[in-house]
Amino acid sequence: MRIMENDPHDGLLAIDTHVDIPWPEGPSPFQDGPRCVDLPKLRQGRVGAVCFAAYIPQGSRDDAGHLAANARAWAMLEAITAMAPADGSGGQLATSAAGVAAAFAAGRPGIIPVIENGYAIGRNLEHLDAFAGMGIRYMTLTHNGHNEIADAAIALPTLGDKAEAYGGLSDFGQDVVARMNELGVLVDVSHASKKSMMQAASRSRTPVVATHSCMKTLCDHKRNLDDEQLEVLAATGGLAQVTAVSNFLRPKARAMDLTVEDIVDHVDYAVKRMGIDHVGIGTDFDGGGGVRGYMNTAQTPSLTAALARRGYGSEEIAKIWGKNFLRLMRRAEEVAAERKAAAD
Repeated sequence: MRIMENDPHDGLLAIDTHVDIPWPEGPSPFQDGPRCVDLPKLRQGRVGAVCFAAYIPQGSRDDAGHLAANARAWAMLEAITAMAPADGSGGQLATSAAGVAAAFAAGRPGIIPVIENGYAIGRNLEHLDAFAGMGIRYMTLTHNGHNEIADAAIALPTLGDKAEAYGGLSDFGQDVVARMNELGVLVDVSHASKKSMMQAASRSRTPVVATHSCMKTLCDHKRNLDDEQLEVLAATGGLAQVTAVSNFLRPKARAMDLTVEDIVDHVDYAVKRMGIDHVGIGTDFDGGGGVRGYMNTAQTPSLTAALARRGYGSEEIAKIWGKNFLRLMRRAEEVAAERKAAAD
C-alpha cells in the first residue's frame, strides 16, 4: 500500500450500502436539512450512490402484522424512488450495476432501493417478486426479532421470541434465498443470527453481503461478525460492509467518543482477515450511524482521507468504497440471467 498525495476522494465512485430514511414523516431529501443523508449532502460529500432502505421494524408474525409490514414497505419504496424524479431534479434511480455507473457518469446521485427486514414479505414469495419488480437490489433477511425467514442475531422476548425459532433459516427462508437468487436480489445477512448467516452463505448461489456490520473481535456485540463468519464470507465471495454505528465499533461507546479512525480499525481488521476484495462501507446514517467528524454524508471525504492515511492506495480505496459492491450486484444479475436461461 502507498500514501496518496492528491485528494483521495477525487473521482471516486463511493457507494454507501446502507442508509435509512426518516419515516413516516421527515425532512425533504431535496433540501439540506437535519437528515444525515439528503441530495445536497450527497453532492457535497461526492457520494456516487446510496442504498436507501425501507426499514420495517419487526412486529407480530400474524396476518395483520404481515399486511401492515407489506404496506409500509411499499410506501417507503415509493418515497425512495421519488428521490429520483423524471425531471432530473434529484437523484437517478439505479437498479442495476450499469444503472449505478450511468448515474455516476451523469453526475447524479444513484438511488438504490432496498428492504431492511424480510418481514415485509410475510409468508408470501409473490411479495418478494413484486418488490424485485419495484427495483430492490437487496433484502436484509431479518431485523431485530425472528421472522418467518430466519432467526435474528437479537431475539425480542417482547414478541415472544426464544433464543432461536428455527436454528437458522426456516424452510420458507431457504425458499426465499433461492428466489432472491433467481430475481437477482442480493441476500443481506446483517441482523441475522450466526447460524442464519452461515446457512444463507452456504445455500445462496450469489455471494451474500453484510451491508452494515462490524468485527466482533474488536467489539463483542451480537450484531457483529466473528472470524469464522468473515472466513465464510471471503470463501464464498461475499462482503462485510463496515458500519458507523458507535456501539458496534466500540463497546458502549457514544458517537462523539469515536472518530473515523475507529471505522478504519474495523476496515483494517476485515481486510487482514478477508482480503481487500471483501470489504466495504455501509454507514447506517439516519439509522444510528455516525462518529465525530463523520456525522453526515457531506463529510464522507474525511473517511476516505483516513483510509489514505492508513496506507490504502487509490485502487484499494475504490474497491472498499464501491467496486466490491458493484461486483456483487453484477454477479447477482448474472446468476439471475443464468437461471432464467436454464429455465427457458
